[in-house]
Amino acid sequence: MRVILAESAGFCYGVERAVELAKKTAVESGGCVMLGDLIHNAHVIAELEALGVRKVNAPEDVMDGETVVLRSHGERREVLEALKKRNIRWVSAACPNVQRIQTLAAQAEEAGRQVIIIGETHHPEILGIASYCSHPMIFGGPAEVWAWLKEEPGRRNTPVTVVAQTTCIRKLFETSAKILKKECTNAKIFDTICNATHRRQSEAADIAERVDVMVVVGDRRSANTKHLTEICIERCPCVLQIERSDELSPDFFNGCSVAGLTAGASTPAGIIKEVYATMSEEIKTAEGGEESFEELLNQSFKTLNTGEKVTGIVTAIGPTEVQVDVGAKQAAYIKASELSNDPNVKPEDILKVGDEIEAYIVRVNDVEGYAELSKKRLDAVKVWENIEQAVEDKTVMEGNVTEVNKGGIVVSVKGVRVFVPASQSGMPRGANLETMVKSNVQLRITEVNRARRRVVGSIRSVLDEARKAAQEEVWNNIEVGKRYTGTVKSMTAYGVFVDIGGVDGMVHISELSWSRIKTPSEVCKVGDTLEVYVISFDPEKHKISLGVKDRSINPWDVFMGKYQVGDVAKVRIVKLMTFGAFAEVVPGVDGLIHISQIADRRIEKPGDVLSEGQEVDAEIIAVDEEKKKISLSIRALLTPAAEEGASSEDAPEDAE
Repeated sequence: MRVILAESAGFCYGVERAVELAKKTAVESGGCVMLGDLIHNAHVIAELEALGVRKVNAPEDVMDGETVVLRSHGERREVLEALKKRNIRWVSAACPNVQRIQTLAAQAEEAGRQVIIIGETHHPEILGIASYCSHPMIFGGPAEVWAWLKEEPGRRNTPVTVVAQTTCIRKLFETSAKILKKECTNAKIFDTICNATHRRQSEAADIAERVDVMVVVGDRRSANTKHLTEICIERCPCVLQIERSDELSPDFFNGCSVAGLTAGASTPAGIIKEVYATMSEEIKTAEGGEESFEELLNQSFKTLNTGEKVTGIVTAIGPTEVQVDVGAKQAAYIKASELSNDPNVKPEDILKVGDEIEAYIVRVNDVEGYAELSKKRLDAVKVWENIEQAVEDKTVMEGNVTEVNKGGIVVSVKGVRVFVPASQSGMPRGANLETMVKSNVQLRITEVNRARRRVVGSIRSVLDEARKAAQEEVWNNIEVGKRYTGTVKSMTAYGVFVDIGGVDGMVHISELSWSRIKTPSEVCKVGDTLEVYVISFDPEKHKISLGVKDRSINPWDVFMGKYQVGDVAKVRIVKLMTFGAFAEVVPGVDGLIHISQIADRRIEKPGDVLSEGQEVDAEIIAVDEEKKKISLSIRALLTPAAEEGASSEDAPEDAE
């Protein structure tokens, strides 16, 4: 008895390149991001995540500064545009064969041809190719092609370009292409099935015809693995598709004289070797005979005792219970109600066949031959042990605020109720604690009485520690000119206090805006986000002076570049004096409208005609570049031949 291993089984060039590129990028960038699964193999994805390759499902989940590795199946055009718009760096691990198909689709679209793709509608590779066309047609095989042609006969005159998914079954593509070439007057056919895929499928078909049992290894989401299985099923009476060697059993090989083994393009060599070795051992076991196998099982049976902890393998999942193999004569099971504290959870949501599970033995019935287990009770014991250990280790734990009661709030930590006094909630005295309900919080456990099932915690201690660490970070790295994104915490008549990461800095009213303002509330409010920079700081007094105004912009230069004597400007009255009114020409630059230049008649005071905040048109009648003073006139616009009143020399020294 022997095992025939396909030479082409396992990683293809494109998949191997993608995995190595992801590993290299993770090392060089100190971690990176993959959009969706880089390849369709959960075990490889888990290994990449352990190396620092973070998985996200959408471009918006990528954080600024991260490097994205694009999966081997290729990516949709709109995803690339979204990354480009945010200036996100990416490294493409797309298979060169897939990139070629995307180019063919884009060229056909530009030429006004109808693009037809033979493959699986919702596969990532197909979605990526389709994104380069406005109205692509995707067919799974010849039946769908015929239906499309018969639906509207005029389509036969439409120029079509036909491509295939790289892992498409060749028979499906060739039959579909033959129909389109015959029925359509202007058809361009591109055989884009990967050569490695074709070789793997052909070899699998050949082996399947010569063996009693055929094993196909690969992730169940993998299209090429699924196609290999379909090809083998047509040629071999017993075909098994598995992901790992632990899914094999000697029973599969009873009566088998020769077995075949192949694997999808996303299956690493390590798993293939593991399956090959297991198949060889299982076949030897099956050759030993059924009786000796039973004896071997009986020798391994263990005794079950109520109250003990046991480890087993999930063998079946039903709506009301989960069956577990614990290596005993008794059939063990866990009721759905004993799986989790969450009454809404379904067994299939948290377990799958083949999972290892720990549980308590609740009851053993030797007469009827079963053992009842409970995972929920074991989990509860572990949680209490973790919580007791957390007190000693001062571990920070996470929980969800479930309710407010007398004196504080209740936080659920892994199903255990933890009371947090109001003084330890992290909220100001007298604050409405109801606002914390349903929020996730971090806390430390400060007291545990397991007998009374009483647990007390503190959110405040975690917040205080985080705040202290943030303050140290700020003071250790602060320097004049450094910029921060801060939050307005409070306001006074002379400025605002801004939190720049656990430390408050002061922005004086004169540093809030180039424009003349009376109160800070004219430009911001509590809670606003401000971009600030450090003007000065005193570590001993813990004082920081901040600015908001952009010092790289000189308001006087802005004015000089925009206006000259004789121009008319829309100005805003900012201050009324006895001798005239100051008006803002551009933010940070004021000009004086002398009382004699306000109206075409004599007035007692500027307030008779003007009010603060009013916008008016005024002519620039004089500019003193040395003293940076501007004289304005409203009167000049009212009476073209008006007599000159007070000149710029009449302006007080502080008129600027």
